[in-house]
Amino acid sequence: MEEKNMFCYQCEQAVQGKGCTKRGVCGKDPDVAALQDLTVYALKGLALYAQEGRKAKVIDGAVNTFTCEALFSVVTNVDFDPQRFDGLIRRCVELRESLKGKVIKAGGKVDFTEPAAAFSPAATVEGLIAQGKKVGMKSDPDINSDILSLQHILLFGMEGVAAYAHHARILGQEDDAVYAFLQEGLASTLRKDLGLNDWIGLVLKCGEVNLRTMELLDAGNTGAYGHPVPTNVPLGAKKGKAILVSGHDLKDLEELLKQTEGKGIYVYTHGEMLPAHGYPGLKKYSHLYGHYGTAWQNQGKEFAEFPGAILMTTNCIQRPRDAYRDNIFTAGLVGWPGVNHIATRDFTPLIEKASALPGFPEDTNGRQVMVGFARNAVLGVADKIIEAVKSKAIRHFFLVAGCDGAKPGRNYYTEFVEKTPADTVVLTLACGKFRFFDKELGNIGGIPRLLDIGQCNDAYSAVQIAVALAKAFNVGVNELPLSMILSWYEQKAVAILLTLLHLGIKDIRLGPTLPAFITPNVLDVLVKTFDIKPSTTVDADLKAILG
Repeated sequence: MEEKNMFCYQCEQAVQGKGCTKRGVCGKDPDVAALQDLTVYALKGLALYAQEGRKAKVIDGAVNTFTCEALFSVVTNVDFDPQRFDGLIRRCVELRESLKGKVIKAGGKVDFTEPAAAFSPAATVEGLIAQGKKVGMKSDPDINSDILSLQHILLFGMEGVAAYAHHARILGQEDDAVYAFLQEGLASTLRKDLGLNDWIGLVLKCGEVNLRTMELLDAGNTGAYGHPVPTNVPLGAKKGKAILVSGHDLKDLEELLKQTEGKGIYVYTHGEMLPAHGYPGLKKYSHLYGHYGTAWQNQGKEFAEFPGAILMTTNCIQRPRDAYRDNIFTAGLVGWPGVNHIATRDFTPLIEKASALPGFPEDTNGRQVMVGFARNAVLGVADKIIEAVKSKAIRHFFLVAGCDGAKPGRNYYTEFVEKTPADTVVLTLACGKFRFFDKELGNIGGIPRLLDIGQCNDAYSAVQIAVALAKAFNVGVNELPLSMILSWYEQKAVAILLTLLHLGIKDIRLGPTLPAFITPNVLDVLVKTFDIKPSTTVDADLKAILG
């Protein structure tokens, strides 16, 4: 049997729909995979002390913040830098030992028998890699496969929660209940006494906590930048120096806009930064001009063609090509070996690089797309929407949303939107929309048929729109003329799916493939309980939905 160098199946692009064993499709090599596994292992040990600390009234803010940052760092396409993980692992153990001392002083329990509680990092990166290979995703040969499946659903969901919690904290929004759950969940994965129902309960609790986390992030975004408003965004370019900002971090974008004001540099968004144009607090900057390119998986080609500097915020980075390696900078938790990293939001090196590059030689007039249809904007015309439904002008709503990827089969979502009947409305969010974001679908009584709610970070808006419409029609969400057609790629999408399950939303179509970490037995539970369906063909799915 061929020896496996690694094992990872946390994203939709896992090799053969089973798992990456030689190198991650994302670009992750076996060394980084091992370091990420070791990071999670160390976090589990830290979580044991954090849980006991809470019982003894010891709550450590540094531990809480670190837990989110470290969990976010192992999300797909965030950090590929071994040296960064070396630092995370050692910092984790430092925090654990510090917290241990505080718990002892408070009279709490510290006599753990779990090896993770006493893990000691090797002296070198090479030693850490060797340690990581012993604690990987399938390192326990005795664990029940269904239990392991639920543990991994929980872990990946928590990584998604950590991502949203990190973004929320940056904008001043925190809830200790989120940190407490992450620590509970991490510590639970070390237990051997939990049955299937216990794990299902923890998985659904993860969805509940993620709802609260997305609420915090929504409050952070709207509190800092106002509620998004419908806004036309040009897809062309302005003559002059240019900076391209990709990822999700609105705070990074804001700081860059402040630092480039009056310097003759136009700032463009890429990927999930597109919705930034709808926020009053960001669109006020006249040099935030337009949107360039599409989704994250196309960055290799699109970044190579961009004539300016590039800022990659959390997340999703791919291996930088030689054509633009010297022009790209990472920020926050994003990392790639050898790429310039800006840790403090002082974007001077990025701005200097943009000034040295040619920029766009002339104005180019491209098409425009509309953004800004978050919950306030949509619910502001709720009366028109309700009347259109009652008059049968609107027959059905589709939420076509989720994370995009590069693997074949995702043209399903383009075709689906193209084939939606003229009396239906498409709501969309996250990077999956770039399959169809520039389609001309027209409108129904002045209501655009394609409504861009925002980033994956804005899923809370979609939930609130559905809840508000259900209340207006005096029905449950499952009785609305609404169907959810979701694509998934990585852990944030897992967290959102768990939130929908927590809310009891049924009949979700999920694709383009089902997660490799869901066993047939666990899938059976999801199908029977929540009526989750794998997407099939566009024509068959539309017929099943609309009749």
